[in-house]
Amino acid sequence: MDEVPTINLLDEDGQSIPCFVERSLSAKGKEYVLLRPVDAPVEIFAWVGDEDEEDEMLLDVDDAELDEIMPTAKAVLAEQDLTLHRTALALIATGELPEFTEEDVITLDLEGDEGQVNLEQFQQLASFFHEEQEYVVCTPLDPFLFIARLNSAGQPELLTPDELNTLQQLDEFKELQLELEQLADEFDDEELN
Repeated sequence: MDEVPTINLLDEDGQSIPCFVERSLSAKGKEYVLLRPVDAPVEIFAWVGDEDEEDEMLLDVDDAELDEIMPTAKAVLAEQDLTLHRTALALIATGELPEFTEEDVITLDLEGDEGQVNLEQFQQLASFFHEEQEYVVCTPLDPFLFIARLNSAGQPELLTPDELNTLQQLDEFKELQLELEQLADEFDDEELN
């Protein structure tokens, strides 16, 4: 099996996240790369619900709240031999993820930009309380991808929303999107078997 090349993606603050280069794409004289983090991306959500717990939902955690709960989240994941890092663009857990069962899967209904509802599935890694608020630490089951443009030095740079929108209109990108959708379907089929 060929080894997948890796590259460090930097954000505007200079923080880096190591990524596998999944695909390369040339369009309009520019080089683009599709990147997947080397380690597991992690999201932390807060459980919010009414007293009868029938209408529970998960809410995103903002940066200030994340600063408060980060030490507890790190300690909880350390119990599973996972190390939580705050990197460019995402939280990352290094270490071997535990095997998951159907009970570990959380499905979220997320509304997209055009009002469509997307189902996203996460593996629950841990849960914990901080000041009487329950939090859950999850990793997405679908691949977590970034699209970047290679600059003149060969370093990846994240696209602005306008650049991404322009790229999405190109035929080369539409072909890549179809390929990614097929890969995601294959990935889902493998997860179910």
